[in-house]
Amino acid sequence: MVIKSKTGNMGRKLRTKFCDRCGQPAPILFRVQYDESATWVFVCESCWASVSQDNPFYRYGGTWKAQKRN
Repeated sequence: MVIKSKTGNMGRKLRTKFCDRCGQPAPILFRVQYDESATWVFVCESCWASVSQDNPFYRYGGTWKAQKRN
């Protein structure tokens, strides 16, 4: 889920997305697969550390950032 807001630096929209594992909002999320289902999910840095370590199902698929580059 992405929530867009009109308040940001130099008129840019700040976006908010929630970690699919813990539900907390985060400015940076990692798109990963971490279990047998091979479902792509977005996880925060804290959850990423726990799902990526010594996990044979782990697969990285990119980084989502709240502030886009121009």
